[in-house]
Amino acid sequence: MGLLFFWVVQVEESLQGQRALVTGASGGIGSAIATALAGAGATVVLHHHRNREAATRLAERLGIKAEIVSANLRSPLEVEKLAVRFVHSPLDILINNAGVWKATPLGDTSREVADEIIDANLRSVFWLTRCLAPHLRDGTRIVNVSSVAANTASASGRSLYRATKAAIDALTRNWALELAPRRIRVNAVAPGMIETGMTAEHLSDPATRERLLSQHPLGRFTTAEEVADAVLFLCSERSRHITGQVLNVSGGFVV
Repeated sequence: MGLLFFWVVQVEESLQGQRALVTGASGGIGSAIATALAGAGATVVLHHHRNREAATRLAERLGIKAEIVSANLRSPLEVEKLAVRFVHSPLDILINNAGVWKATPLGDTSREVADEIIDANLRSVFWLTRCLAPHLRDGTRIVNVSSVAANTASASGRSLYRATKAAIDALTRNWALELAPRRIRVNAVAPGMIETGMTAEHLSDPATRERLLSQHPLGRFTTAEEVADAVLFLCSERSRHITGQVLNVSGGFVV
């Protein structure tokens, strides 16, 4: 019991005094990540675009450990304005979590939907990180939220989503090398299927749900909190010599 208590205390204090930005913090995964980081002592900047109500509820729950920023990350101008906020208050942690999950069947996908997925899942991640790079402290940790979809295939018509996540994995590896001279570690987490607002309709079909469950060897879907635990590990000193890696949190789905 004593050793367990010591480990918990060490983890909770490991991010004390550090500043973290979590994009898409009003969603299920983002909210869980923000909660975990704040619980470990970090001050968390909660980014949202349209759901200020959810971001406000989360900020109230986290108290003095949270502040809210709003920006459309698909807009380069808004991304640049957001980055300016951190000129005099540099970040220690950047969590690129915001994104969209939509079907893009080859025969029935508009250019607008294709642009939305590429902008939200890939271009915004690159541009935000590029704009923030000068304002990151040496030793900052960057964690990108990828997906097991980056390394799997399906006929479900979500090829563009999978392609953007594969690109996120590539950015992770390349940034790890590019930023290594500043001791900035760059990693990613790749969740399996998670029940969130974005996936609710997809999982409401019993046959689809059963099929996806059967592909998870541990017998259930991943939870947002389990993804947050992995992110917390990658932001802590316990992963101090890990960079350029994609950590799968999928209950064995990728196996």
